[in-house]
Amino acid sequence: MSKIPAAPEPLSAQVFDSHCHLDIMVGDRQASSGDPVALAAQAAEASVRSILDDARAVGVTRLVTIGYDLPSSRWNAEVAAAHEGVYAGVAVHPNEAHDATPEVLAEIEALAGRPEVRAVGETGLDYYRDWASKEDQHASFRAHVEIARRTGKALVIHDREAHDDVLKVLAEAGPPPVVVFHSFSGDADMAKKCADAGYFMSFSGPVTYKNAGYLREAAQVAPAELMLVETDAPYLPPVPHRGKPNAPYLIPITLRCLAEVKGVHPDALCETISANGITVFGEW
Repeated sequence: MSKIPAAPEPLSAQVFDSHCHLDIMVGDRQASSGDPVALAAQAAEASVRSILDDARAVGVTRLVTIGYDLPSSRWNAEVAAAHEGVYAGVAVHPNEAHDATPEVLAEIEALAGRPEVRAVGETGLDYYRDWASKEDQHASFRAHVEIARRTGKALVIHDREAHDDVLKVLAEAGPPPVVVFHSFSGDADMAKKCADAGYFMSFSGPVTYKNAGYLREAAQVAPAELMLVETDAPYLPPVPHRGKPNAPYLIPITLRCLAEVKGVHPDALCETISANGITVFGEW
């Protein structure tokens, strides 16, 4: 694995990471001796504590860890239940939509009813990869929309090269009260459509990339009261750490980029995004 990036300058106001994958961040820990299951569990627990400590040291005091299949959804819900300041999302990712059987979806809905689970996601459509058919993706997405509606939890959307169809499904199915486009990847026009619909847009590391001017234009258009910030860790690290593992403690880099784009002080944006977090995920 690439060298872990150095910590950025701490924020002077608190904020949170709206989307990361703790299970993937700790999943490469392997026990070398003794009971493999017990030692792996101990290593994962130590890793989670370390990730949280590193994040809090730079002002990132809470995070939402997101499931993408049934095992990861179970794991993230359990970790959220065990750690203060950690909350979970549960779902079957569109790339795994072929696994979204009625039995699996029933358990996802049961998990979504837990108090530490604050979101149904990530779900949606991914036309970049063909790991699951469009038919399976659409069926799974619509099922997750209904789960979010029934449980009253935020719907967290994975939208990759499928903007028009994602918006169409939401319009046809009837969106739940809170919708979040995770790692927003649209342009300014897409941002305006989301804003008009009242959908939240969560910006991640790519907004800092030199060739992603369209994302910064989208961030300019997005109303601050509909913005979130995320890492999608261990993926999508911000500049200057492309190619290295991402983690919640790198949120300040992306947050400061967004504040510059919006022409506001980072503290003010932290305050707005933190308030948005309560609107999206409920009282912490």
